[in-house]
Parts: sequence; C-alpha cells; structure tokens
Amino acid sequence: MATYAEAYSADRSLKGKLRRRLVRLVHRRPLAKAPERPMVSFTFDDAPLTAAVAGAALLETRGLAGTYYVSAGLAGTEAPMGVCAEAVDYRRLAKAGHEIACHTYSHLDCGQATGPAALADVDRNAQAMAEWGLEDLVSFAYPYGDVAGGPKQTLARRFSTLRALHHGLVEKGCDLNQAPAVGIEGPEGEIVARRWLDEAKARTAWLILYTHDVRPDPSPWGCTPEVLARLIDRAVADGFEVVTVREGARRLGL
Repeated sequence: MATYAEAYSADRSLKGKLRRRLVRLVHRRPLAKAPERPMVSFTFDDAPLTAAVAGAALLETRGLAGTYYVSAGLAGTEAPMGVCAEAVDYRRLAKAGHEIACHTYSHLDCGQATGPAALADVDRNAQAMAEWGLEDLVSFAYPYGDVAGGPKQTLARRFSTLRALHHGLVEKGCDLNQAPAVGIEGPEGEIVARRWLDEAKARTAWLILYTHDVRPDPSPWGCTPEVLARLIDRAVADGFEVVTVREGARRLGL
C-alpha cells in the first residue's frame, strides 16, 4: 500500500472517478435549514505546525477561531506540507478556542476503505486525542476528500458534518455527509476563495475554506500568511460570521 506522502491525492483511476460521482447520490443527509446570514469557516487539514502557529495567530489576533482536522497518527511526522503539529500544539489550540476535529488516525483513504475499517480508524483517533485531553470530536473531514459508500454511511452516525473537497456552499439541501469546501491552495487559491466568498454572500450561505500549511513558501496544498490574512479580513469586512465548523453546525440546528 502506498504511504501517505506517496498517495497525496484521491484515486485517479476511471473506477475512482465513477465512484466519486455515484457516492454523492447515496447516503445523503440534506440540510433542512438555510443559514440566516452568511458564514465562513477557516479550516486546516492534517494540522501542519505552520497552520497551528501562523494560521492560528492570524485568527486569534482578530478574535476568531478555526477548525483543525487532525490525524493523530501524523503528529510530529514529516508530511508533504511540512512537519505536523503535536499534542501540546493541539491542546494550546483548543485552549485558545479553536475546534479540534477528526481526520482519521492514519489519514486513511476512505475512498478505498470499508465502513468498519473507517470507523476503527476514527475510534483510534478519538482514543489518541482523548489521551491528550481532547474530546468531543463532532466534525469530520475525509482525507484526500474521498469516500466510498460504506464509510460515508457508517461515519454519518458519528459526526454532525462530514466534509469533502468538491467546490460548493453549505445551504439548504446540501449533503451534510459529504459537505463541499473550497481550497485556499496553489497560485489561484486566493482568487478562487474570493469568488466563493462573493457567491456565499449573495446566496446567504456557509462557505468552508480549507488549507494545509501556512508559510511564506507554501506547499502546493498550502497558502501564505498574507493570503490567509487578506481572506479573513475580506470576510469580516463583508459581514460574514467567522465560525468554527462545530459552531456553524450548531447554528443550523445540527
């Protein structure tokens, strides 16, 4: 089996592409209530140390908080986007008001796993984080943004939201078991994110933005501190409520 670093993308085969299309049609949990005002969440996948430090600081200095999707098995390891944070970093984030969320223990590809295997990896993640003093994991993101029918159905019983990576907005009718998100990554990341902020404001919807590392020389999956700062300030200026994913879900009665 490929390692995490070697497999840093979803299955690109024809079978994988067809599965991704079909799985969005099954095991759906449509959102019943539309947001009352536009919301945005800034989220960080895999929790690289730069996101836990630089990314958190940009939010905290503005009195805001983000959501960190953590794979405990990656703590302290070298990943494609830099060294991942460790237990002490996650505890500090939680104390500062950020949400610590679940990303499986091993960064499991849920697109190629069974439901029981995905649940076992999630349980292992929850146990590891509980040992760090971090509990109540209510939000989830699929590693690689990929999922098969078994894990989607099984994990839906465990979390209020399960986030994927396809572009879109969280609004009435959105599938909470495969919620859309928009990446702040690559040279076009800021432009794309701004476009979706405009769309979310016009439609009074909830936009979930994600990135990985936050540093001056970001990986292909990260962004610079300057880009993140501009997007945060743009959202605030446009009247968005900046919420963690847990808080956004709570406001929608989830």
